[in-house]
Amino acid sequence: MAKPNLKPLNDRLIVEPIEADERTAGGVLLPETAKEKPMQGRVLAVGPGARNSKGERIPIEVSPNDHVLFAKYAGTEIKQNGAKYLILRESDVLAIVT
Repeated sequence: MAKPNLKPLNDRLIVEPIEADERTAGGVLLPETAKEKPMQGRVLAVGPGARNSKGERIPIEVSPNDHVLFAKYAGTEIKQNGAKYLILRESDVLAIVT
C-alpha cells in the first residue's frame, strides 16, 4: 500500500490501522457494522515531537514501522487514495507491540 503524502506535526503520528478478521472463530462472516473498530496499527510517519516550556523538542518514543496499540476511539480518521489512516497524538498510543 502506498504511503500517504502527509507529514505529521509536533507529537502526532500517522498510523495505518490493522483491520480485525472478517470471520469469527466459528467461520461466520461479520458485516461491516458488526466489526470492532481497530485498536492496533503500523506507524507510517512520526512528527518531530512536542515542545517543552523552554521550547526544546521532546523526542517521540515510537518510530516508523512500529506496531502499536491505541485507544479505541483515539485520533482522527482520514482517507487518502482509497486507504484509511489515523492521525494520533503520541499520548493516544498505549503500547508498542514487540
